[in-house]
Amino acid sequence: MINLGAHSVLGVRVHAVDYDHAVATILAAARERRPLAVSALAVHGVMTGFTDPEHARRLNGLDLVVPDGQPVRWALRLLHGRALPDRVYGPELTLRTARALAGEGLSVYLYGSTPAVLERFADNLRAQFPGLRVAGMEASRFRSTSPEEQGEIARRIRESGASAVFVGLGCPRQEAWAFEYRDLVGLPILAVGAAFDFHAGTLAQAPRRMQNLGLEWLFRLVQEPKRLWRRYVLLNPLFTLNLLLQAARVRSFPVALPDGSERPLRYG
Repeated sequence: MINLGAHSVLGVRVHAVDYDHAVATILAAARERRPLAVSALAVHGVMTGFTDPEHARRLNGLDLVVPDGQPVRWALRLLHGRALPDRVYGPELTLRTARALAGEGLSVYLYGSTPAVLERFADNLRAQFPGLRVAGMEASRFRSTSPEEQGEIARRIRESGASAVFVGLGCPRQEAWAFEYRDLVGLPILAVGAAFDFHAGTLAQAPRRMQNLGLEWLFRLVQEPKRLWRRYVLLNPLFTLNLLLQAARVRSFPVALPDGSERPLRYG
């Protein structure tokens, strides 16, 4: 189990941990029914915080942010000397967390995506992990919700008896959701993005070799060029440029926290 602390990657706090630590942290919160907000960030996720200071504070207010993309994992090594054996890929973390929950007779609530995707995702989870109970599911409204609606959503999740929540709203909406609902729900929330579509079988994952080489973005771009070209063509070079500037200490990126304070470039 590896936990090498949390470190600034362009001002976003990323935890240098492995799958075992992430799953154990989520499972402990599920057992104790206490709040925990978790997200897996690739380059695009980091850049949502880099380009939006307000969202950076939300990201840095999450309890655990794991390096979903290989480039983020490599950034931890380049900037802070924190070498990890592998990234903590959101879709894989989803399955490992589901397996751990099932092993202890715990349950999960699914929030996000569409009703059709939720049904297929839930069926596949139950088939793969027979001991896992899906306590409830709720599709995204694809719009902002009022405080009253937020309260009702949180109440339904709590009253479902769920031990944890998987959220698939896409980045950055799901991270904002995890931050806003953390204390309302009072349970571990795992923002897993495309895992809903991947594990529902409605979206293909990149081949393992492309994933290992950090080229998953290229596979996704070919799949959905109209939707994703700006994300990858514009943000990937911007990430690389600023990563090199941070590595050369030309620029520093302190971690801005929700309370308005800042922490130094590196901290554990």
